[in-house]
Amino acid sequence: MKHFRILVINPGSTSTKVSLHEDETCLFTKDVFHDSTVLVKFPTINDQLDYRMEVIYRFLEEDNIDMTQIDAIVGRGGACYSVESGIYEVNEQMVKDTHDLKGGLYHSSMLGVQMAWELQKKYGCRVFMMDPTVMDELQDVARITGIRGIYRKAYTHALNLKAAAKKYAKDCGRDYKDLRLVVAHIDGGISIAAHRDGRQIDANDAGGGEGPFSPTRMGSMSVTDVLHNLFDKKPEEIRNLCSVSGGLSSHFGTSNSDVIHKMVEEGDVRANRVWDAMIYQTNKYIGAMATVLDGKVDAIVLTGGLLRFDDVVEKVKASCSWIAPIAVYPGEFEHEAMSSGALSVLRGETEPKQYTGKPVFVKFLED
Repeated sequence: MKHFRILVINPGSTSTKVSLHEDETCLFTKDVFHDSTVLVKFPTINDQLDYRMEVIYRFLEEDNIDMTQIDAIVGRGGACYSVESGIYEVNEQMVKDTHDLKGGLYHSSMLGVQMAWELQKKYGCRVFMMDPTVMDELQDVARITGIRGIYRKAYTHALNLKAAAKKYAKDCGRDYKDLRLVVAHIDGGISIAAHRDGRQIDANDAGGGEGPFSPTRMGSMSVTDVLHNLFDKKPEEIRNLCSVSGGLSSHFGTSNSDVIHKMVEEGDVRANRVWDAMIYQTNKYIGAMATVLDGKVDAIVLTGGLLRFDDVVEKVKASCSWIAPIAVYPGEFEHEAMSSGALSVLRGETEPKQYTGKPVFVKFLED
């Protein structure tokens, strides 16, 4: 059987992660942290492209990776028009729509496809995208807002949410499509979603700033508070508060959770108050997603980098374990999921979906 090598690129709000896989095995991976104080110096996320590409080129050089031996590159997707769940072959239209924010999402995940495409132009080989942040599986009732013609989006850490949900299903010997789950990704951004019948039917719009505040995002605020307190700021500043410089970064001048959690451990009163508030808001959204499932929840699945701190898990359990059993999967499974998706295509087991440049949902006919 032929062996396949797959390079995975995953830019996040606080890091750039890259890994090399051979078939089901991850040969090695690197994770380069980017403090929000550095990223905020770039006028837009697109302007970070060259800076983030340096990470990739260093990775290739330091680990002596021969790109002529790479069969596929998978870039984390985001910012193109919304798509259904699945593995997609990247085309020029997708790259352009991602750069131009056609999906309305403003998040560092938009760089993944662009970075992979840069390598494709230089070295060749196939390029894929898997379960991007703009994945849309919302049930219709979740789309409505209080203003006619304006619809909710739920741009989330869909890749890791789906991967963790499927991992839980495998571990308990059940089919993912038969489970009712609340899945929470808790890291630089926080996404909390309701999964039913193998679909992510509702979630906070983490990519748009909705939901709990996090290390880099200001989270939900009332419209009147935004008008009263942010009316004098430029759109770019407000956008950064939604995705780069809000949340813990706003409170402490850094998005480095290790630094902030050390303050918590040392008994800093303000650090403890803010940290607890972030977890408190997370628990509220877990409860909200439980109601989406009518309280019939098979499990609450926790995943993400902040689970490395024991108090995060303990406080979620203290507030939410009455809803359903809690399964904990620290870290992320995004690279594993992206590599697996590409491998299934390379082996001829899956036909990749084609990006059409048309969103999953536009509007209801009666509107």
